[in-house]
Amino acid sequence: MANNPHEGAALLVAQAKAGDKSAFEELVRRYRDRILALCLHLTGNEGDAEDITQEVFLRAYRALDRFEGRSQFFTWVYRMAVNRSLNARRDRKRRRENSMDDPRVHRAVAVDAAGDPVLASELRNTYKHLLTELDRLPAEMATSVVLVALQGLSHAEAAVVQGCSPGTIAWRIHESRKRLRKAMTRRPRRMITPPEPTTLSPELTKLLRDWGLPHQLPH
Repeated sequence: MANNPHEGAALLVAQAKAGDKSAFEELVRRYRDRILALCLHLTGNEGDAEDITQEVFLRAYRALDRFEGRSQFFTWVYRMAVNRSLNARRDRKRRRENSMDDPRVHRAVAVDAAGDPVLASELRNTYKHLLTELDRLPAEMATSVVLVALQGLSHAEAAVVQGCSPGTIAWRIHESRKRLRKAMTRRPRRMITPPEPTTLSPELTKLLRDWGLPHQLPH
């Protein structure tokens, strides 16, 4: 896989539009994990995320002849994934469904705790509170946070996905950072003291740093 997943995507789209199924399969291979992660962050439910990811690529394949290339392929499928995920999120809230075991927390702790149960407990509390506050943000604001802070999109790319201006994305990130920092400072903190040097994943380190949370673990 290329270091840049977008490299050569336009050619793959052209080949897929010409009937080359293997070209579309390569596009799915490149972007499936990112779309799945996006859907999971927005819905907070693994089943919904899996279903939406499958649906998005199926819809993209069926609508490929109508894709005019005015935006990049990944922003096109991102937009579909965001819209479907936000619908699922609204439906789940209307049904008052809440997961007691947030899969986002489980996955983050599995990566960052490195098998240490004490650190896992501390991280689980921090991530659960952080995600609770993230979910309380307005949907469009939370989406901007996920796209920029967790998915690594630029403000310009996120703006294409969300159909707004880069300036709007910048404001949403600034405002959400302010709200989350305020919410998290109301939470009593305990220092995380792992038994040996531990490094958080770059994504979570950046997010914790942005929201004003402890992110430098003692060595």
